[in-house]
Amino acid sequence: MANNFGNNQLGQFATMMEISKLAELRKLMMSMERSLGLQDLSAVERDIYYAASELSQEGQDVRTVGLIEHSLLESVSRPTFFRALKSLVTKGYLSQCHSVNRGRYLVNEPLD
Repeated sequence: MANNFGNNQLGQFATMMEISKLAELRKLMMSMERSLGLQDLSAVERDIYYAASELSQEGQDVRTVGLIEHSLLESVSRPTFFRALKSLVTKGYLSQCHSVNRGRYLVNEPLD
C-alpha cells in the first residue's frame, strides 16, 4: 500500500507540474496577444484569426469552409462562428475578397 501511495503522490506532483507549465504558457500567450493588440478580441475571434493566419499563405485568401473545419474551431457553433467572423471583418482583422464569390477572406495585420 505504501508504494501505491508514493506512486499516487508522484502522479499528483507530475500533474501539478504540467498545470504549472500550462499556466506559464498561458501567461506567455496573453503577453504576446497584448503586444500584437489582440487582447480585446473574444476567445472565438482570436481562434478564428489564428486559424485564418495559419491557413493563409503569402496573402492568399482563406475560405470560410476551411476556417469552420479548423481544429481550433471545431467546438464553436455555427452562429457563434459567423458572429465572430463578421466582428473580425468590422474590426478590420479580416476583409472580404471582392474579386470572388462570398466566403473568402484576406488576413490583415493586427491593429495596434
